[in-house]
Amino acid sequence: MGPRASRAPAGPRPAVPLSRAAEAPTGNSGSRGRRLRLVVLLGALTAFAALSIDMYLPGLPQLAAGFGVSGAGAQLTLSSFLLGFGCGQLVYGPLADRLGRRRPLLAGLLIFTFASIGCALAPSLPMLIGMRFLEALGGSAGPTLVRAWVRDLHGKLEGARLLSLIASIMALVPVMAPLIGGQLVVHTGWRAVFWLLAAIGALCFAGAFLAFGESLPSSRRLGGSWATLFWSYGRLLRDRAFLGYALSGALAFGGLFAYITGSPALFITHYGVKPQYYGFYFGANAAGIILCAWINRRLIGRFGVDRMLTFGLAQGAVAGLLLALTGATGWGGFPGILVPLFGFVASIGFVSANSIAAGLDLFPRQAGMAAAVIGTMQFGAGALLSAILDLARGLSAVPMSSVIGGAALAALIALTLLSKTRSPLAQ
Repeated sequence: MGPRASRAPAGPRPAVPLSRAAEAPTGNSGSRGRRLRLVVLLGALTAFAALSIDMYLPGLPQLAAGFGVSGAGAQLTLSSFLLGFGCGQLVYGPLADRLGRRRPLLAGLLIFTFASIGCALAPSLPMLIGMRFLEALGGSAGPTLVRAWVRDLHGKLEGARLLSLIASIMALVPVMAPLIGGQLVVHTGWRAVFWLLAAIGALCFAGAFLAFGESLPSSRRLGGSWATLFWSYGRLLRDRAFLGYALSGALAFGGLFAYITGSPALFITHYGVKPQYYGFYFGANAAGIILCAWINRRLIGRFGVDRMLTFGLAQGAVAGLLLALTGATGWGGFPGILVPLFGFVASIGFVSANSIAAGLDLFPRQAGMAAAVIGTMQFGAGALLSAILDLARGLSAVPMSSVIGGAALAALIALTLLSKTRSPLAQ
């Protein structure tokens, strides 16, 4: 009997670049279907923060009444989530570069799912605050590892195209999540929101288990001690070009976060928009992101990632400064605010994907940590600018328009001053 053929050890299926599906024959609807399902999965994994925040906000008053606490006490559940999401990404970065992308992602999805169940069953406010922190810790695996996965399989240009497609899916979440959450709160109570989040987590776990192949082979994983890995964050933060891309994207995201948190009161209280019509304006701005992300995917091959990023930041800065001017002067009334606001929000369709793809391209061997820094900076900027807006909140357009205008201009300046200088630290 002849010698047996050697068999490769069993393991997770390696990931296949999405661009390879695009090379399939035109009639191959199966490949296109698999590609679409995987893109939807990647979009859902990246949107965990928006899902967990926007779907949950309508239930805050009911939650406060149920636990017999003030609105400020109920807000602590939101603060703990933001803290957990920001810190969690910094944990997953080194894990992903040492262990690969698949295992940390699946672990994070399990944590998110069971923590969401814990939130639904929480008997007290302190327990809910703790469960929200764990929920965020698990959910933060999604955006960090998806972005690293994209960098592993795609170059700068193709990565930006794919991230633009994912951004289009993410833009729908802030529109749909409050509507779904509001209906759940009205008809079944605030705890139902967390049961739905647990179901979403379980579905994403199943999808990732079946479709999210490992993109980082063991030969490319980082060695050394865990302390050395975490200290490697300093290497990224000393790179001026990386900081330029990360900071410009974070400031633009912070301006977007200020719009999301500040626009309901401004539109409804100051300009008298009926609450039932607010969603129409919010949806129109989200459509602007989708439109610009679509344009970005079409033009990026011709003009390149950096030029499209600069264009998006310039569009955001011009719109932001015009918004600050109309907000301060009252010129044009509500349309005078609405038009430049649309221009700024839509610019995120150019900025988000390109800033992430350009930043990750500088550190292909530390893509997990690079993605973690980018995500944490985005959340930090969003929290900071929202806090500034809260302190300056008033019944006028000045606070929100000034914060957005300043953030948009600062984003363009950060890219101009920092990203043009290439540090020798990256590899």
